[in-house]
Amino acid sequence: MIELVLTAESANRVRFGISPLDETMGAMQTLLGRRGHPSHLPWLREAAAKLPDLPIDGFAKVMSARHYITDFLSPPPSGPETTASAQLAEIRRTTPEQVAHELSKVDADLSGLPEDPAEARDLLASQMEIAWTELVEPHWPRMRRFLVADIEERSRRLAAGGIALVLEDIHPRVRLVDDVLVIEMKERGRVHLDRRGLLLIPGVFAWPSVGVITMEPWQPSLLYPARGVAELWSDPESPPGALAGVLGRTKAALLTTLNEPASTTELARRLGFSAPTVSQHLTAMRAAGLLETRRRGREVRYRRTELGDALLRA
Repeated sequence: MIELVLTAESANRVRFGISPLDETMGAMQTLLGRRGHPSHLPWLREAAAKLPDLPIDGFAKVMSARHYITDFLSPPPSGPETTASAQLAEIRRTTPEQVAHELSKVDADLSGLPEDPAEARDLLASQMEIAWTELVEPHWPRMRRFLVADIEERSRRLAAGGIALVLEDIHPRVRLVDDVLVIEMKERGRVHLDRRGLLLIPGVFAWPSVGVITMEPWQPSLLYPARGVAELWSDPESPPGALAGVLGRTKAALLTTLNEPASTTELARRLGFSAPTVSQHLTAMRAAGLLETRRRGREVRYRRTELGDALLRA
């Protein structure tokens, strides 16, 4: 097992991040049969048809490993807004010594990769960029909504009950024992977290695994399956007829779709309405107490209130 000791200086430094490149790695492992969730079948059919034409053999070899698959190919994100381009730039800045050290631990046949670690790094970064662009990026807005929803829910728990409440159902192999976070894995290790704290990274392709990053110089991180992934590829529900009769079909569709927080732009794109139309209806439902808003940077996100939930259930 891996043990992460929460010291006095690290216990209050728990934060969240979103990693586009970890999703790319998870997507590739799903294609290779290393991971899998029944809900990913719609994506898997499309991605499997693309895979033979993608020049990513080296990346696929690394992803075929059964245990360690490098940390430098998915540098821990700085937060929820981290982009794939920022992570790719960080990969290309990784020292050849770090690349050689991590590739030496990969339990897979890496023949065909350049022997020079800098060349291998650049080749893998280029191939990973292709995998991101072709397999993940077209679906990123949908995937990111689920990741943001998970973070918002766990952030509320963190504020209400601290890290114990955040971690209580994060994964069956993760538990908090006093001040030690225990992760059941084949690897062994005990790490005292420093002032960098712990980064929690939800993933849509993570199931059924849980991952830990403890190797220096990377930020200590826990990667876990995001909540609600079973609904990821399903189409938005049709609003109940009775609800549409009371609110009108547009308001009913918006209320039904808001299972997770979303912005006006996201809702307009998802439902095929114009942004001004969506904004008008959201404003009306907020005034009626069915929705509430929360600002994230420049973006205003809407979510159902308890009254909105009750109306939808009824």
